[in-house]
Amino acid sequence: MGGPRRWGTPALVVGCLGLAVGLGGCAGQEQSGTPAQQVSTWMVSGGGGSAIGNVEVDSRNVDLALSQHNKPAAIREVCSLLSNDAQTGIGNLPTPDAQLTTALDTAYTDATAAGDDCYHGADGDTRLLARSAVERTKLLTLLTAAVQRAADVTGHTPTTDTTVPPTGGGDPFAGGQ
Repeated sequence: MGGPRRWGTPALVVGCLGLAVGLGGCAGQEQSGTPAQQVSTWMVSGGGGSAIGNVEVDSRNVDLALSQHNKPAAIREVCSLLSNDAQTGIGNLPTPDAQLTTALDTAYTDATAAGDDCYHGADGDTRLLARSAVERTKLLTLLTAAVQRAADVTGHTPTTDTTVPPTGGGDPFAGGQ
């Protein structure tokens, strides 16, 4: 009986190669394929289009609640939805495309600020409500730029529908133009 057996360099190389192949198999679908395929897959698995749509709808609902002079509790509710949906959108990041990630992060950060300012201004703080209005106006431009970036990468405009799932077997662009 001798001492412990040494496996040597070939066994180490084989072991490392097996580990690399095993870990490579853990990559999500959004991490393989062309940039267009990666973004398309992310739009489905990450809910990118519906997240954009939720934030757009929330922003319009804030405008509606304020224009109808709803009670502060109702205004706070729609403002908190805007902040929460924006935070959900941030949680879906990053996308497979750095420019799209930056565009969405900027938009969602702005939406969070707009929702927070609205929430804290709901009792009549006109300074905060005015700041929220400016942020919401900027938000729509930021979201439009993000949708355009997704279209530039994939060649299709993604749907931002929030109520009806996209047609075409989960294709996020089926409802787009």
